[in-house]
Amino acid sequence: MNTTLKVEGMSCGHCVNSVEGALKKLGAEAKVDLAAGSVAVSYDESKLGLADIKTAIEDQGYEVV
Repeated sequence: MNTTLKVEGMSCGHCVNSVEGALKKLGAEAKVDLAAGSVAVSYDESKLGLADIKTAIEDQGYEVV
């Protein structure tokens, strides 16, 4: 499954590494676009839900809108 989430609060390379790293630990592949304020996520929905992805991003200190 592929989805793109709008995420507020990301502004630097640390933000990118934080979000992409957290999602990688869950087994998802993520690509942060700082300029667009978005995260493109690819994941196996039989193993992972959208709520899990949102929680992982929010646990890093960012807001999924």
